[in-house]
Amino acid sequence: MQYVSTRGSAPALDFEGVTLAGLASDGGLYVPAEWPRFSQSEIRDMRGLAYPDLAARIMAPFVTPSLTEDELLALCHTVYGDFGHAAVTPLVQLDQQHWLLELFHGPTLAFKDVALQLLGRLFETFLERRGERLTIVGATSGDTGSAAIQAVAGLERVEIFILHPSGRVSDVQRRQMTTVLSPNVHNLAIDGSFDDAQAHVKRMFNDGDVTATLNLGAVNSINWARLMAQVVYYFASALQLGAPDRTVAYSVPTGNFGDVFAGYVAAKMGLPIEKLIVATNINDILHRALSSGDYSAGGVTATITPSMDIQVSSNFERLLFDAGGRDGLAMAAQMHAFEATKAMTLTNAQAQGASALFTSARADQVETARALQWAYRSAGQVIDPHTGVGLHCAQAVAASVPAGVPIVTLATAHPAKFPDAVERAIGVRPSLPARVGDLFGREESFIELAGDYATTRDHVLSHAASTSAG
Repeated sequence: MQYVSTRGSAPALDFEGVTLAGLASDGGLYVPAEWPRFSQSEIRDMRGLAYPDLAARIMAPFVTPSLTEDELLALCHTVYGDFGHAAVTPLVQLDQQHWLLELFHGPTLAFKDVALQLLGRLFETFLERRGERLTIVGATSGDTGSAAIQAVAGLERVEIFILHPSGRVSDVQRRQMTTVLSPNVHNLAIDGSFDDAQAHVKRMFNDGDVTATLNLGAVNSINWARLMAQVVYYFASALQLGAPDRTVAYSVPTGNFGDVFAGYVAAKMGLPIEKLIVATNINDILHRALSSGDYSAGGVTATITPSMDIQVSSNFERLLFDAGGRDGLAMAAQMHAFEATKAMTLTNAQAQGASALFTSARADQVETARALQWAYRSAGQVIDPHTGVGLHCAQAVAASVPAGVPIVTLATAHPAKFPDAVERAIGVRPSLPARVGDLFGREESFIELAGDYATTRDHVLSHAASTSAG
């Protein structure tokens, strides 16, 4: 499998290359040169597979020849054998039409674990093979940082710098990052929004002063390997609900568009997905883009769903590239114009290509709280606010989904990561699982930085070991 950049100028790479590179050298994102596709018979044969075996089956076309089938299977069993639920991503029924897909049974209680625990093992495998070191620089709106840190803490060949917007993540989210005191982990609290932190990260990948010294890698969903691993739970849940002989719709709480784009990939691979519902909070650039073609960034408004307080969704570029005809040079021009003006109108091809599978909705904070109340009172389920956004949007568009088609809302985080918001909504304060119950007794360590790029860049350069090959 070869991978190409959405902006058309970077060299094609194999799976090992894109995993270690993260962002393409032309500023684009890597996607497979073509989508592998399973037949209905092949999908039917996946029924009943344990999650690690299913994961290896789904991901195999993407990793050849960088990993053998046996190497991939061994990695999957190592990673997914350590989750807090034997099913890894279990389904829970809410009513006749609505389901939850629980993605929070990994070590940091968020969906990011499903992919990042594997990504950490892939880094280790490929770096050992090459005899190289890697400096990971990532931005987080809440959950990516802790999952990434957990995945690479203590690794000999990896150093990680995670930027989070100061004061804009929950106490649990912050502590899950800042209480990991491994010497290869650096937590940076940036004065600004997630979009500011993400912009710093993307700029570092294109800064010659940085790349001349450091071998940079990415853990955000700009990294293809992370997104690839998220495709698996769409197959896992759809198979349980009758696929390929029954279609399934998904509602996905969305900020950076990676999780829902993984559903698009699953559909491209042959999984019969009826509809992908892009669920946003009031920072609704994606809802506006999909409903009216207006992809224009405004200011970021802080909400009870901080992981979705984003105005620039990096992975949306992958959809625009694929749905719009895969013209890399046109995509580069479109994205450069957006980066300059923070405004873009989708082309007719992009809008029509997206509308075939995607719809969207938004939830304000009152609607989010009502969704938490409905889940608790009607189904006995305590859910986090991000999942509440997804559930509200699932219910809002349910009438447009054909009768008999289940709607699965992705439950992206454990409710105990946002205890104040949950308690305000339903009067119950969720408890942390026993395996992380001492979180608030652990020592924290992080550095606060001004919000400008130069300060961030200089801190990384001065505190990172040289990671050039060798």
